[in-house]
Amino acid sequence: MAFLGLYRMDSETEQTSYFKSGEAANGDLQRQAEQVGCEGTADCLSNGSHGNAQPEGTTTTTRDADFDADNHNGTKKRPRQRREMTLQDMYNQQADYDDDDDDDDSDWEPVQKHVVSEKWFCVNCTMVNFDDVVYCDICGEYKESGIVKHGFFAPNDAQEAAPAQVETVATSKGQESCEQKSALENFTAVGFDERMLLHSEVDMKSHPHPERPDRLRAIAASLATAGIFPGRCLSIPAREITQEELLPVHSLEHIEAVEITSCMLSSDFDISSLHLINSYFTPDTYANQHSACAARVAAGLCADLASAIMSGRTKNGFALVRPPGHHAGVGQSMGFCLHNNAAIAALAAQRSGAKKVLIVDWDVHHGNGTQEIFEGNKSVLYISLHRHEGGRFYPGTGAADEVGILGAEGYCVNVPWKCGGVGDNDYIFTFQHIVIPIALEFSPDITIISAGFDAARGDPLGCCDVTPTGYAQMTHMLSVLSGGKLLVVLEGGYNLRSISSSATAVVKVLLGESTGCELDRVVPSKAGMETVLEVLKIQKNFWPTLQASFAQLQSQWGSFPFQNRKKSTKKRRRVIGPIWWLWGGKRLMYNILYGQLRIKAKVRPRRSCC
Repeated sequence: MAFLGLYRMDSETEQTSYFKSGEAANGDLQRQAEQVGCEGTADCLSNGSHGNAQPEGTTTTTRDADFDADNHNGTKKRPRQRREMTLQDMYNQQADYDDDDDDDDSDWEPVQKHVVSEKWFCVNCTMVNFDDVVYCDICGEYKESGIVKHGFFAPNDAQEAAPAQVETVATSKGQESCEQKSALENFTAVGFDERMLLHSEVDMKSHPHPERPDRLRAIAASLATAGIFPGRCLSIPAREITQEELLPVHSLEHIEAVEITSCMLSSDFDISSLHLINSYFTPDTYANQHSACAARVAAGLCADLASAIMSGRTKNGFALVRPPGHHAGVGQSMGFCLHNNAAIAALAAQRSGAKKVLIVDWDVHHGNGTQEIFEGNKSVLYISLHRHEGGRFYPGTGAADEVGILGAEGYCVNVPWKCGGVGDNDYIFTFQHIVIPIALEFSPDITIISAGFDAARGDPLGCCDVTPTGYAQMTHMLSVLSGGKLLVVLEGGYNLRSISSSATAVVKVLLGESTGCELDRVVPSKAGMETVLEVLKIQKNFWPTLQASFAQLQSQWGSFPFQNRKKSTKKRRRVIGPIWWLWGGKRLMYNILYGQLRIKAKVRPRRSCC
């Protein structure tokens, strides 16, 4: 498969070499790097509703109650009241106002009847913007940003020359490293396949879905521009996971529910009008005709990377995959996830000889699916750092006292942040006092990172403050475990600039580059320290190595120089998004959807492809 349009693989080379070098001529690579996306595939290119800004000139009548549109005479139209939402409304994502509002203009002067406002969605964070602003009110990204094409190297203004200059230099570096590749005994492998770009929400909605193909495009563009991949990393051939490999992780019912979405074709009249439609497992978890294949490819890449690392064919690896996986449990798809990629990789590693596997999940949301799969398994240690807020943050699970079941108590370690805004110091301090001490005592044969980048600074869903340097340092700290056998699996992350810069920083660490971060004095916030002490108090009963750290930190509580969080004084307007963004953090809604009204994939075809 071609890598996001950045280069094309020779099919004969793919058949004769397990790991392909991805080398390309200087001229070809530079031309192809300018067209990040899926070449020649209409389905890949028809993603304008998934994060791309609408063309200038697109207008829409303003009916949002959150948008205070002053009229020319100082009056304003009274918005129609939003009707009470039901679960069925959430399922159908019908969060718009009634269109009947257009028929009642009795309180408007004639000159004010046709007031319209330009509306565009930020390509970087998908947030809606109005009027003639050229920079996103939420993330500050330029309206015509080239971030999908150039990654985080794209300038955040109207300039276009800067990325091209960087690409020229990066391409030269990439070619130089390719020439030296034959002399390397160990290398970093990257798993990617363009079929994962076909998984998208094809039905037009009132707001672009945050989990969109552009997430992979932006990361790939950043890696290519930096000369990392193609260049310094090698790729592995993609394959689809088999049902036999999925069954130890997911129930047969779940596997079949995902597979049936392959038949998602509909026609209103005849065969010539066939078009893709979406099915929804939960209000926020979609699937189209290509989603089952994308999920199988993502899982297959993760399994093969884990096996290659365990066998010594590669030093470490980065799985550039979607849909994400850590919310997918034994019998359910939820939270944008279909198959649990990290869990599948862990079992693949065990089939290749690993006796003990460590999974560290730093996605801002708790990996409830991964915990469910392994909570009674002492051969897999699951450690998660996530926003929790007493169960009010999605998915509501992951409290500190969730430690495992059935004799595997202590093999689930949850670090539940009490609030948003958590940054580098809190994460690294927790690594120093909880993650690394437990991991060293566990002594894993391979370490897998569920690497969601939605705790990154600027992410619209996570609202935390981890920087690329922070992610690089955490990766470096984990790389000393398991003899360097480390697999990074992409999970969440919905700000393209944040996710692409953070992922690039992590891959650089896998390649052996320095993080440039000093760890002499890492000072957490007071809320962060409270969380660390809460976890230590519970986990020291299962991991004796934590006893000394707990006693020391507890004795220093009264005199500890806590980090003061800087509060932004800039007033920003409220984030406008789908209604399930607002309800997704509520534990009650999670319990209803997950425990009682779990929605299975519903196929509504008039004409099936099967």
